[in-house]
Amino acid sequence: MALDDLRLVILGSGTSAGIPVIGCGCGVCRSSDPRDRRTRPAACVTFRDPGGRERVILIDTSPDLREQALRERLKRCDAIVYTHNHVDHTFGLDEVRRFNALMGAPIDVYAEASTLQYLKGVYRHIFAREANVNDSFVATLIPHAVEPGRPFDLYGLRWTPLRLLHGRLPILGYRVEALDDEGCPAQMQPGPLPLAYCTDVSGVPPEAWRRLTGLTTLILDMLRYRKHPTHMTVDEAIETADRIGARRTYFTHMTHDIRHAELDAGLPETMALAFDGLVIV
Repeated sequence: MALDDLRLVILGSGTSAGIPVIGCGCGVCRSSDPRDRRTRPAACVTFRDPGGRERVILIDTSPDLREQALRERLKRCDAIVYTHNHVDHTFGLDEVRRFNALMGAPIDVYAEASTLQYLKGVYRHIFAREANVNDSFVATLIPHAVEPGRPFDLYGLRWTPLRLLHGRLPILGYRVEALDDEGCPAQMQPGPLPLAYCTDVSGVPPEAWRRLTGLTTLILDMLRYRKHPTHMTVDEAIETADRIGARRTYFTHMTHDIRHAELDAGLPETMALAFDGLVIV
């Protein structure tokens, strides 16, 4: 039985400050276009696995995860994959305890060793629960260390971590593919697969390019028009997307310099701006 009803949902398409930005009266922060309201960056893949069970895999846990989960009516979380340890990608982790309660099961967490170390330090009440003064309602998580170029499989999907650069910080993106009955990438990929999720990117190392070929869907960082030391500009993101050549590219992690309607209308035919709640099938 193949995967069914597979969707990529953009939970948040904004930068670390979110849009609108606190105390800002610019046109984008005051915009009535709902696509200009951007929560902190995250996504999820939802599908029915080969056994017919509903599955949800989160990509990062933004500080806005509670709001995002309510908006998308998420009722479970089977796993979390992390790109890196920055606050705007990790500070919603405490919220997943509700999914534990709904499912009656732990949640697997996949991240580089450095990110896991960071999470264990920040969320000591979760990872060292036995040291809590009171036994309170905390998440139950199973950590797994991952490495660039070493795939891991989840419920019929293969996740391949990709080495990317966020300024001088090495981080991860992910290539996602469906598996066939033999446990190999399927010849016919469902929905938006194969896809790559590459947020917070300023550079793509040589070893990552070969894993970004043959994509149906690419999610790529695009912060603003002006140069930034740790993110791609509008022009850099378009140039990179053109080189990768996915059938469809969606740009994410945008700040309030970008008004959705204005920029989206002028993008190449195969490219578009993501927005909160976008569902890619």
